Amino acid sequence: MNPHTMKQTDTNTGLISQNNPRALKNPWVLGWIVLVIIVFSVNIGFISLAFITSPGLVDQNYYANAQDYEENLVKYRTAQSALGWTYQVHFPLQPVIHKKARYQLTVVDKIGQPLTGARISMSAYRPSDAAADFEQHFSEVGAGIYEAYISFPLKGRWEMTLSIEHQQRHFKFTRDARILAHTQAPALVPALAPALAE
Repeated sequence: MNPHTMKQTDTNTGLISQNNPRALKNPWVLGWIVLVIIVFSVNIGFISLAFITSPGLVDQNYYANAQDYEENLVKYRTAQSALGWTYQVHFPLQPVIHKKARYQLTVVDKIGQPLTGARISMSAYRPSDAAADFEQHFSEVGAGIYEAYISFPLKGRWEMTLSIEHQQRHFKFTRDARILAHTQAPALVPALAPALAE
């Protein structure tokens, strides 16, 4: 069969060949083209959003801090345990955005004596917005009792890292906080009905 006859046969039977301009009108081909355009558009949108929005929590000295991380972490934890300091926190249960609340910390040394004259600071990190991070220093209001009045600028999840420094010795711990948009009413506990006499 010669090629001229084959081409005519393809045209006569309605089959779509590579040379046929009707291929672009096929719904399957159009569907694939639309799908590829959608995928590219979504990817471009996500990439643009990543550049436009604020970055998350980023360590500016990530390379230097990552060197021998595991070894340094073990040394730090061992040194912290050797200090024997213990602490007790009194933080608000339901902190509210833009409302100052008292954050109190009590610290005692290895023999149970109040740790006086320490420098205590809190670094507040917002995982979704590094621009909102801030630091707050605590004041000593009693023997081993430190407090600060803190207001959070944004609602949501925050990570608080408290640093205690005393005579060139350091102790750190972390707490999470969920800042509310407004005060939530406490859950009501139904009153128990008195037992009926039989």
